[in-house]
Amino acid sequence: MRLIFSFLLLSVLTTTAFSQAKRTSVIAAKTTNSDRQPLARPKLVVGIVVDQMRYDYLYRYYDKFGSGGFRRMMDGGFNARNNHYHYAATYTGPGHAAIYTGSAPAINGIVGNDFYERNLGRLMYCAEDTAVSTVGNSGTAGKMSPRNLLVTTIGDQLKLATDGRAKVIGIALKDRGAILPAGHAANAAYWFDSKDGNFISSTFYQSELPQWVQAFNARKLPEQFINQKWETILPLNQYKESTVDDEPYESVLAGETKSIFPHTFTVQAGSSKYEVLRTSPYGDVITKEFALAALKGEQLGQHDVTDMLCVSFSSPDYIGHAFGTHAIETEDQYIRLDRQLAELLTQLDVTVGKGQWVAFLSADHGVVDAPGFLQQNRIPAGVRGYGEIGEAVKAALEKAYGPGQWMLSYINQQVYLNHALLTEKKIAMQDVYELLQTVLLKQKAVVNVINLHNLGAEALPLLQENLFRNVYHPNRSGDFYVMQQPGWLEGRNKGTTHGTTYAYDTHVPFLLYGWGIRPGQTLRRTHIHDIAPTITALLGLLEPSGCIGNPVEEAIK
Repeated sequence: MRLIFSFLLLSVLTTTAFSQAKRTSVIAAKTTNSDRQPLARPKLVVGIVVDQMRYDYLYRYYDKFGSGGFRRMMDGGFNARNNHYHYAATYTGPGHAAIYTGSAPAINGIVGNDFYERNLGRLMYCAEDTAVSTVGNSGTAGKMSPRNLLVTTIGDQLKLATDGRAKVIGIALKDRGAILPAGHAANAAYWFDSKDGNFISSTFYQSELPQWVQAFNARKLPEQFINQKWETILPLNQYKESTVDDEPYESVLAGETKSIFPHTFTVQAGSSKYEVLRTSPYGDVITKEFALAALKGEQLGQHDVTDMLCVSFSSPDYIGHAFGTHAIETEDQYIRLDRQLAELLTQLDVTVGKGQWVAFLSADHGVVDAPGFLQQNRIPAGVRGYGEIGEAVKAALEKAYGPGQWMLSYINQQVYLNHALLTEKKIAMQDVYELLQTVLLKQKAVVNVINLHNLGAEALPLLQENLFRNVYHPNRSGDFYVMQQPGWLEGRNKGTTHGTTYAYDTHVPFLLYGWGIRPGQTLRRTHIHDIAPTITALLGLLEPSGCIGNPVEEAIK
């Protein structure tokens, strides 16, 4: 009886367990087939870089902006208000590279627009590539690619994560402003050739321009604009955020004798016909129109994976260099750029869908006020000849060590020494540093000479020490950095420039808007290297290979 009872009990338990397992598998199947949802992601990421936009421009011109451009992103998105560059090379190439890689020149290799490449023994342009050819015309302006960028970008990570299905496009007037953001795996990067007014590319990406690009070039927009005048969009007396028209420290456009409105575009003999349009708001219009053509032509945001569009507005840099930070030209340009931005964002709503895209906006560097403007306000500032430092270095080294090519280059405020010659003559780097420090500190407005080989020994605030540490790449950086007084420029008697470690060059906007973004702001210090990991975290992607930043977590829902 015990055996019979045990057998019956075992049968009941087995049947019950089988029935329960069957019910569980049916429920699981139903869940798998009907309840499981795909991971939510935006349809399109739009990266916007404004070339030479200082942070305070957001607020200086705020009352002149409409509701659909900068203010739409500021008021309805997330504003990292204390966002700074994290290295000592605030130039266009490094800025675009850092924004999209989350890296630093010490890792990504883009230490300047141009730099001395020790392995090649010559100056190198950040986007040059002699192994490729121009696509779009017969010139040489397309011999460019991202090969000199040593790490991946946001777009590269997106392409890798989707096995190439995502579309990634880079657009700018400047080649480096299109190429470095788009990255290595991009479908294409396009930039403006001033010779014929066309957008071109290189064989790094493709063998011929897509039909939509050819159609855009056939519109001949530059020809329309070059025959127009640049007049202010508002009455002159409304430009309260600027100085009077025609300050003595402002540059003049080619063919003009005074820097006053209206501006006309004169083609100088021997120059590219459409080059002058870069230093006008029409450069931004052309860029925006091409971005809209790409949106439609590539059907961006219309696929089953996230796409990416990288747009850089280059004209603010040309205008800022020429006229300075307080010129009517600069204010007028930003009022107009705000309208171009509004058109772009509105079209994203129409084409991709409201709430289906995410955008970020930043700048590749800031800019210092024109020395003439600063001097009018009794603030220390000045200009020195670009060759003064280099000539002083050469003279000091030849006096101390005899004839020889002791200095290979002086660029980006850095001295590149001839290491082979120093080794041959058995001269220690520290001895050269002490010599040049003594000599250069006697130069006007030189406040320090930094030994990039021994930063730990420098008496610097930790913040600045890290800026120099993040820019040093052994094969592409110099040996010593010549640090000048705030407000001082090299080689510009008119207008202004950038490229220092000071706040006016490092403090730039970082706005986030759209899908997955929590509206708000932060005043804690964030950095340019935080942009890329914020976007990849939003997308659920691995951050770029050289990334050293962290997501701005309070910006993400």
